Amino acid sequence: MKRLRRSSKKQLFFWGLVLVTCFVVVTVRPVAAQYSSNRFLTSPPTPLLQGEGRQIDTSNLVSQGKINEESGHLADTIKTWQEAVKDYEKAGDRMNQALALHYLSLAYQDGGQWQQAEAAIKQSLDLLQPQANPAILAPILNTKGSLQLAMGQPQAALDTWKQAETVYAQADDQMGVLGSKINQAQAWQSLGMVQRSRQLLESVQPQLTTQPDSIMKATGLRSLGRVWEAIGDLPAAQTILQESLAVAQRLNSAPDISAALLSLGNISRNFAEMPAALAYYQQAAEIATTPLSQVQAKLNQLKLLIHLEQFTDAQELVPQIQRNLSQLSPSRETIYAQVNYAERLIELVETADLHPQEINYKTIAQQLADTLKAAKRLNDKRAESLSLGILGKVYDKTQQWSQAQDLTEQALFLSQSINAADLSYQWDWQLAQILTKVGDKKSAIAANKQAFDTVQSLRGDLVAMNADVRFSFQEEIEPIYRHLVSLLLDSPSPEHLQQARTVIESLQLAELENFFRTACLETQAEQIDTVIEKGDTKAAVIYPIILPNRLAVILSLPGHPLQTYHTNVSSPDIEATISRLRQTMNPALSNKERLKLSQTVYDWLIRPIDNQLASNQIKTLVFVLDGVLRNIPMTALYDGNQYLIEKYSVALTPGLQLLEPRSLKQVPLFSLTAGLTEARQGFLPLPAVKQEVKEISDDLPSEILLNETFTHAKIEKELKNHSVNILHLATHGQFSSQPKDTFILTWDKRLNANTLSQLLKTREQSNSEPIELLVLSACQTATGDKRAALGLAGLAVRSGARSTIATLWSVNDQSTADTMIKFYRHLRQGDGNRAEALRQAQLSLLKQEAYQHPYYWAPFVLVGNWL
Repeated sequence: MKRLRRSSKKQLFFWGLVLVTCFVVVTVRPVAAQYSSNRFLTSPPTPLLQGEGRQIDTSNLVSQGKINEESGHLADTIKTWQEAVKDYEKAGDRMNQALALHYLSLAYQDGGQWQQAEAAIKQSLDLLQPQANPAILAPILNTKGSLQLAMGQPQAALDTWKQAETVYAQADDQMGVLGSKINQAQAWQSLGMVQRSRQLLESVQPQLTTQPDSIMKATGLRSLGRVWEAIGDLPAAQTILQESLAVAQRLNSAPDISAALLSLGNISRNFAEMPAALAYYQQAAEIATTPLSQVQAKLNQLKLLIHLEQFTDAQELVPQIQRNLSQLSPSRETIYAQVNYAERLIELVETADLHPQEINYKTIAQQLADTLKAAKRLNDKRAESLSLGILGKVYDKTQQWSQAQDLTEQALFLSQSINAADLSYQWDWQLAQILTKVGDKKSAIAANKQAFDTVQSLRGDLVAMNADVRFSFQEEIEPIYRHLVSLLLDSPSPEHLQQARTVIESLQLAELENFFRTACLETQAEQIDTVIEKGDTKAAVIYPIILPNRLAVILSLPGHPLQTYHTNVSSPDIEATISRLRQTMNPALSNKERLKLSQTVYDWLIRPIDNQLASNQIKTLVFVLDGVLRNIPMTALYDGNQYLIEKYSVALTPGLQLLEPRSLKQVPLFSLTAGLTEARQGFLPLPAVKQEVKEISDDLPSEILLNETFTHAKIEKELKNHSVNILHLATHGQFSSQPKDTFILTWDKRLNANTLSQLLKTREQSNSEPIELLVLSACQTATGDKRAALGLAGLAVRSGARSTIATLWSVNDQSTADTMIKFYRHLRQGDGNRAEALRQAQLSLLKQEAYQHPYYWAPFVLVGNWL
């Protein structure tokens, strides 16, 4: 092997480009041709230097490393750097040995070989200590941080990146300092500290934008945009990505223009702006300078066209992608693109009913067999696992289940051998489906449970770091949970019922984390069963679960083992019934149909347990609702003679855990009451809010913010300065399945879900006591959004309040004011039980002739602690 001579400026620039990176740690959909991504943002390390007093010529090594890196020949890349490490060790050249170990660690990380990567980076740092050149030490520390985060050690990664920032500053490397801060923001995000992440990004953004135009700046802005996307601020992400695009355009850098357009397409897709997303993907493909970049953009475009059921356009794209793929040399990225392409073809065959001679499973299987051979030639275990797994999927589609099982098990073995959990859960899930089809229920449960356990361990990374999982959560993650519940309920032993209940609760939490893109339940919580034992032995918990062919229910009664019952009704029929029932809550529509539909749902959920509820003297029903059932009020279910609210207090909870509950009788109450009576930002006035606010303040000690005093800044100040335990917001608002469309209206702006939750979290920093009660008295779930109640549940959980009262639809202004006034009166005069106080307020409306229709009293729901 020839040795290194001093690198030229051109070579230094190359290594700068190679090591400029972004933020995807766990690639859940590992067919990575969908995204332009590599590692973390870092300023380039000093290239391999001359040895101690000797000119060392290793230009061939650099060239070979470059070729291997660009072509994706991972095994050759690892071998090259292993040889370099040995060579420098023999020469006694510690500096270059440390750098070679750094590059070796990066190659190991690419292959998911975490232990080897960790050993290499440790040895690299040991060689540099104690007197290390900051320009060399800093990027190596950045690599260590990326490895720690990939290994699930966000706090360690944060500490390492802080150290890297300090060292970059010593080296007077401003871009390195900014890159380290952006990396730290991701670590804060992984720790669930979204506000800290946001603050850091807000400090970095102006510094980065003021840097002179360069490829590094374009890439840094693009990486920053992806972090904004990861923490759920899509408008900020879009803005910064547009800046990255502008820099790339001024530099006339086609690769960076294409990469920015691809990222902007992903943002538009998350905004559900599908025509814009398609346009971005098309532009990215047209501008791309390599067949691989073109195929990445076109595969994104193809997937979106299939999702939109634009099958003609999708089929026209297929031969273009095939031509691009045929121009690619064998590499890991090529294999990912080919596997991605095969998955899209499977979807087309399933959904578009293509002519067999055009695309069929046989041709797809042949392509995957060729891809598998290429993966084996590259000695790339991850790529090999991918190819085997998707080939197993093809055999599953053709009902050749023995071969499908064998291929899937091989894929699983390989993914486990390289600790690729993000692949393993997919193959376990695929195996569970195959085993179910062949009737091996016991093995299917074991495989499905393993997939569930792995998803749980990856859940934070899945929802926070991978846009494709957010995009396809319902299609690709949710079925893992539901299928396991279905298998467990098919043989409902006490153990299986406990497991099924845990799984459905995990699904609820996963949905909320997918909604907010961060951990939701961060404070100390108690199991509902414990709450009932300690504080309310007259409460029953009902868990409806929507499965493809039935509506299953798990019932928890105080002092009794769990039990289950079900109704044979398909999920589409459930959705249609619930949708129609929601529509009939309008007073203008037929009462007869409403009562009929309401009684149907009552028969599904309550009728089978009527006698048990009565014999156990149950007074409160706590529902852990699933799917579309969240969109209707349980209080309005009708048994043929009376509504559920006439027999029971009713509460909702998104999961099995609550903040440590306590009765309001134990707490001196102080309310921050804010509202709008005047029309603002296109919303109608709410004149009755003035009376509502006044009478609440007559019942409770209150700080009042009305109209122009009800601003974001003012409410933040009041929350910080007062020991508020009730926050009552009488204003317009909306709950949606999109965080950006879940908002509360103030005088000066809309507070979206993330902003409001962070405002309340900021309060907790100066006040350790959570808000006892958050009341949103004029909000509604978004019209036509089947999953809109996620916004309500998510806001309730993320607020940190023990309980939340909100409305499922925007109701009569005066009846709302009457309900709220009576609620607080019952709360003060009764025993402090929130659910009972709300029930009495609703019953008072039901008894008034003008307000007897459920439209007026039913939409008020209590989420969380009901005591």
